[in-house]
Amino acid sequence: MTEFLKTLMNVRSLRAALRELSFEQLQDAKEKFDAIYIERRDSTEKERAEQAEHQRKLAEFTEMLKEAGIDPRDLVNNAAPAANAEKGKSKRTPRPPKYKYQEDEQEKTWTGQGRMPKAIAEQIAQGKSLEQFAI
Repeated sequence: MTEFLKTLMNVRSLRAALRELSFEQLQDAKEKFDAIYIERRDSTEKERAEQAEHQRKLAEFTEMLKEAGIDPRDLVNNAAPAANAEKGKSKRTPRPPKYKYQEDEQEKTWTGQGRMPKAIAEQIAQGKSLEQFAI
């Protein structure tokens, strides 16, 4: 907790800190504090009302489903596979290599996608063509 909060939350510390203020400054601080308090209270009440409305709607829809003879869990279970299929997209299969080259006495391959390997780039700069590396 910061020093400010420690002071604010302790009556004795707050009293000692505010003793330095004039009465007018104290009134101004109180008005600002009250304004912030009212904003926060209104915001909290609004959130609580929205949550209560959401819960009321959930209860209403659950009751409607029960009246229609549908178990709400069936609805959730049927929606879950579609959501999982969308999230769990499989990665595409790797592209097959198109080019073969030697680097550090090892044979390596390149798909032709992305940055050209240095070994191929150096040999092309020396006059070879890319087709000479084709598999």
